[in-house]
Amino acid sequence: MRVEISQLLDLLPHRYPFLLVDRIEEIVDTNEIKEVTGYKNVTYNEPFFQGHFPDEPIMPGVLILEAMGQVGAILLKVQPEFSGKGRKLVYLTSVDHARFRKPVRPGDCLRTTARLKRRHGNVGKFEFVAKVDGETVAEAEMGFMIAPDLTLTAKAQ
Repeated sequence: MRVEISQLLDLLPHRYPFLLVDRIEEIVDTNEIKEVTGYKNVTYNEPFFQGHFPDEPIMPGVLILEAMGQVGAILLKVQPEFSGKGRKLVYLTSVDHARFRKPVRPGDCLRTTARLKRRHGNVGKFEFVAKVDGETVAEAEMGFMIAPDLTLTAKAQ
């Protein structure tokens, strides 16, 4: 299943300049594996390159993590339970074991794979690997919570 930008805009609440996924290339959804692969074409026109760093432009690690989280959210949002009425958003709750292996630069195509590690009701964890030209540039695990807004998250604490 391929998800183009018009569909991404229906699935994610993010908009420019914070939408960090251009397309979803593949979704694997079986009993054993739930995995999604998405792409972000990194261009010199990204607003963060004006200050990070003008003489040596690299994509900030925190934005690589954000791109990962958005790819993971897509896997959840295409599940049947998300169809229909009612607002459900995917919120980041933790980042574990984040590693940045190589810089991401203008002209790179950031290919992120998210695999659902576990899910119990409205909470769970993803494993992520981000690559450029087949080489790993970043990896992490992230926790998430599914809720209509942050008031449920505050009550859970």
